[in-house]
Amino acid sequence: MNFTSDNAYGARPDILDALQAANADATLSYGADAITAELRTRMKALFDHDVAVYPVATGTAANALALATLCPPHGAILCHAQAHIVVDECGAPEFFTHGASLVPLEGRDGKLDPDTIEAALKRFPVGNVHSRQPAVISLTQATEAGTCYRLDEIAAISRVARKHQLKLHLDGARFANALAHLGCAPADTTWRAGIDVLSFGATKNGALGAEAVVFFNAGDVRDFEYRRKSSGHLLSKMRFVSAQLVSYLEDGRWLETAKRANVPAQTLANGLGDIDGAQIAYPVEANAVFVFLPDDIVANLRAAGARFLDWAPPSGGRTLIRLVCSFATPDDDVAKFLAIARGLV
Repeated sequence: MNFTSDNAYGARPDILDALQAANADATLSYGADAITAELRTRMKALFDHDVAVYPVATGTAANALALATLCPPHGAILCHAQAHIVVDECGAPEFFTHGASLVPLEGRDGKLDPDTIEAALKRFPVGNVHSRQPAVISLTQATEAGTCYRLDEIAAISRVARKHQLKLHLDGARFANALAHLGCAPADTTWRAGIDVLSFGATKNGALGAEAVVFFNAGDVRDFEYRRKSSGHLLSKMRFVSAQLVSYLEDGRWLETAKRANVPAQTLANGLGDIDGAQIAYPVEANAVFVFLPDDIVANLRAAGARFLDWAPPSGGRTLIRLVCSFATPDDDVAKFLAIARGLV
C-alpha cells in the first residue's frame, strides 16, 4: 500500500512501447527529429493555439527555466507558500534566475487569491532601485494541497497580473489531474484564462520522465533555448522525451490516466471522512488526500505496511497525513487501507 507519491509507480506500458519504437532508427539529435516535430503539432492542436514547446526531463527544470526566462535577476516571483518551487526545488528558481526572489504567500486550500497578491505587491515600490521588482506570478494546478483553481479564479489573478504588467506562470506537474476534475479544454485553463507559460507535466501521470515548457506567446520565449542549453537541459536524444509525450497525448490517454488516479483518491476521502476523529483537510479535487487521523490509526496503518507522508507533526492526538494515488494504485490497496483505518483488519 504505497501512497507516498504518484512518482512511486512506473510508466504506462504504451509509453514504454513508444520508447522502444523511438529506439528503432537513427535520426537527428537535439530536437531536430520527426518525433519532436510531431509533439509540437500535437501540442498546437491540444491547446488550439500556436505554441512553442520545449521538452525537458524534470519538472524542476521546466519550472526553473520558464521562470528564469520571464524574470530578471532583480525580480520577484509571487507564489503560494506551499508551492513546489518554494518547498521542493532546492532553490533552483533563484539559481536559474541568477538571484530573483521567491515571495511565498499564504492562501486557503493551497490557492492564491487576487487580494493577497495585491497586498503583497504593495511591498515592492515600482521603479524604486532599492526594491526588487515583481515580474511573475506562479500558480500550481493542481495545487500542492490537491485542490484545483477554477477558471474564474485563474482569470481574476490574470487581471491582477495584467494590471501590474506581470507574467503568469502555471506549474502543471499535475495539470492532467486538474483537467480531469474541471472537465474543461486545456486552452480554457491556460492561455484563454491568461496563462503565459505552462510547465506541462507527464512524469507523475504515467511517463517515465517527461515534461515540457509551453509558451503561449512567441515574444516570451526570448533566450529560453540558450538557457536550456547552458544549464545542461538540452537533451541530445530528445526524441526519447518527445516520444513519451506524443504517446501520452495520443487518443486522450493523458486524461484517462489522470481520471484513474483521481478516482481512488476520492474513494479514500469518502471512506476516511466517516471515521471517528478523522477530518479531511482540503477539498479532494485531484489525486491527493490530506487527512487528520488519530495517532493510533496512523500507527496501525504503518504497522500493516501502508506507506504515506506525515504532512505536519502530531498534535492533539492526531496527525495530518498525505495520501497520493497513481493511475496504477490497486483498488485492493485502497480497500485494505480503509479497512485497517476502520479497525476491521
